[in-house]
Amino acid sequence: MTTANQPSRLYAWYGDDFTGSTDVLEALALHGVSAVLFTHLPEPHELEAFAGCRAIGIAGESRSRGPHWMDENLPQVLAFMRSLGAPIHHYKVCSTFDSAPQVGSIGRAMELGRATFNSRFVPVVVGAPHLGRAVAFSNLFAAADGVMYRIDRHPTMSGHPLTPMTEADLRVHLSRQTSLRIGGIHLTTFASHEAPQRLEDELRAGADAIVFDGLDDAMLEETAQLLWRGTADGPVFAVGSSGLTHGLLHYWRKIDLLDSAPEIPAARPCGRLIVLSGSCSPVSANQIRCAIDRGFTGVFLSGNPPWPSQLQRALLELARGNNVVLYTALGPQPADPTHGERFGAALGDLLRDILAASGVRRVVIAGGDTSTRVVAQLDLTALTFAAPLTPGAPLCRGHAPGSPIDGLELVLKGGQIGPVNFFPQALGQPPTT
Repeated sequence: MTTANQPSRLYAWYGDDFTGSTDVLEALALHGVSAVLFTHLPEPHELEAFAGCRAIGIAGESRSRGPHWMDENLPQVLAFMRSLGAPIHHYKVCSTFDSAPQVGSIGRAMELGRATFNSRFVPVVVGAPHLGRAVAFSNLFAAADGVMYRIDRHPTMSGHPLTPMTEADLRVHLSRQTSLRIGGIHLTTFASHEAPQRLEDELRAGADAIVFDGLDDAMLEETAQLLWRGTADGPVFAVGSSGLTHGLLHYWRKIDLLDSAPEIPAARPCGRLIVLSGSCSPVSANQIRCAIDRGFTGVFLSGNPPWPSQLQRALLELARGNNVVLYTALGPQPADPTHGERFGAALGDLLRDILAASGVRRVVIAGGDTSTRVVAQLDLTALTFAAPLTPGAPLCRGHAPGSPIDGLELVLKGGQIGPVNFFPQALGQPPTT
């Protein structure tokens, strides 16, 4: 149970894209930790509106940005996080860890975070069993269609159009992005219960960052215990997937730092649903096909914006009471230089116009970069958790005080996330096979 001697804020996080940010929001809510995810650095009055929250998040876009952008933007975000006074500060990355020296450099983010928090070292915790991700001997594995692949052999992530994962050893991968010396704590060390000693050995040897293996919840919980003990010396800045969040939550519950878990509401059925997909993932492609097979109207956004005919067709179908899925691709595509920031903003403008004209109150946005850029066009201040749908893609409630869009329900779905029937499931109806 919480007491007066425990920190009012437990945790702060910055997500390097919007989909991953809501993944953390869901994990916290399911364990009874009150949390809010801001879409920008909040003004004091915006933060005050959520003063009771024990976890504060910022949804960001550094995953699609270069080191120069990070240098200009991340220090103020990290300084704000430190001002919150939480023991744990989490730079949240995708569990597939896709990044590169010039795009979404996790290494550069580690350098900036270490400088802001004056950290002795930066923990790197990537394993996320609940999403089918595992780290063994510092090598990352990820599931696809029920099969575990080393990340550099993963059918999608090895050929990502922007940040292909060509190296599975996260120490080697990070060494291409930073000069920080990177060590590792491996599963054999956890098995022999020597992780605390190994950590000290790595630090004495000069490690600036440590990659922690993660195969299961027990290993993540033990890692969380090590990090939580480290907060006695000051705030901890860590990099990792939502696996880090889950490990902390399990440990906090074990030491009675959390109240009993709340009763989680089911997603209520909605009348009509808009799906907007900018994802090139085969998973998303199959989800789009399934939705169309289940009666959704498919609207292909071919060519470059604006899309006046597609807008009118979507509005006509919604007026008839139909659900609509708008999409830019069906599966992997060659990198298209025109599908950048302006393209994503145009998708946001399209969605905003459809919402205003149709009155629809629930939307699914598929694709990490798409979600980030589209939500930025919707003028939402913050998101809170509404209900679970599938691990990593919860139903959220948008907050925009004084705006007609206040209360909009959103799902921000990463390309690799969700079952094939996820879009019909997002209607709030029982899943079917």
